[in-house]
Amino acid sequence: MRMSKILVTGGAGFIGSYLINALMHSKNYQVIAFDNLSSGKSDNIANWVKHDNFKFLQADVLDNLSLEKAVNASDTVCHLAANPIVSLGATNTKIDYEQNLTATFNLLEAMRKSPSCKKIIFASTSAIYGEADIMPTSERYSPLKPISLYGATKLACEAMISSYCYMFEMSSIVVRLANIIGPVSIHGVIYDFINKLNANSEYLEILGNGKQNKSYLHINDCINGLVQLLGLLGKMKFEIFNMGSDDTITVSEIAEIVIDELSLNSVDRRFMDKFDGRGWNGDVREYLLDCSKLKALGWRAELNSKDAVIRSVREYINKKINA
Repeated sequence: MRMSKILVTGGAGFIGSYLINALMHSKNYQVIAFDNLSSGKSDNIANWVKHDNFKFLQADVLDNLSLEKAVNASDTVCHLAANPIVSLGATNTKIDYEQNLTATFNLLEAMRKSPSCKKIIFASTSAIYGEADIMPTSERYSPLKPISLYGATKLACEAMISSYCYMFEMSSIVVRLANIIGPVSIHGVIYDFINKLNANSEYLEILGNGKQNKSYLHINDCINGLVQLLGLLGKMKFEIFNMGSDDTITVSEIAEIVIDELSLNSVDRRFMDKFDGRGWNGDVREYLLDCSKLKALGWRAELNSKDAVIRSVREYINKKINA
């Protein structure tokens, strides 16, 4: 059986490195990791560097020549490269445009020119829904009103991918992800809280009012879903799937879990509520995804939001991850 050749953009990042581990362990794929290491780490994929079926290219998705070479050596793309920090768009308005939208356009152009690489999985986000009126929110919800540049550019990427699929005979699956958490991530509320408390165990600054209420999915459940969807590429023109847990947890509840797991007492919780309950301008205060479409394919999250947070906090502590 011919091995599929998978290009993983953002391959040294959090989700990318976990996906590569799963693909390499399956022994059914040849994998190219493509990453500029601006936020990803080479240590995340170090175990595979000498493997015959693995190749690492340190390059940027804005580098068309390097990208075209990688695409031409592949038959499928898992496009995970993006600006990893939603809040950056508030101070750097170009970063999402360049790292999300321009990068995706470059990739699609390389695929259009390629004779064989015509399948793509795209990691999108729950942020494309903005502050939805209906929760759980299904893939059919409209109108889509993202409130961050990150969400807006991800939505624009989805539209571009759809048009390329229909105009240039490609196949794509878009996955709108909840908050993905786990021990390799170097962003997000868990990482932020642990590092703040490591620096000062008596004081915790909490962005927003603490009532932000969202879905969190452990990285293992995310990867299981991505691998399952990978097997469906080529069987559909363009499909969108939500992926998240069936429940939510508040930022204040996460703070209490972190404090408890660190065995701390007398921590002064200070809420920095400058943006009407949001952690920053563009932060969605509440969301819950309807994942019934993906569940119909047999996927289930093994951990709910609370258990995913507890597991991730313990994984962080055990690995002694520090900023």
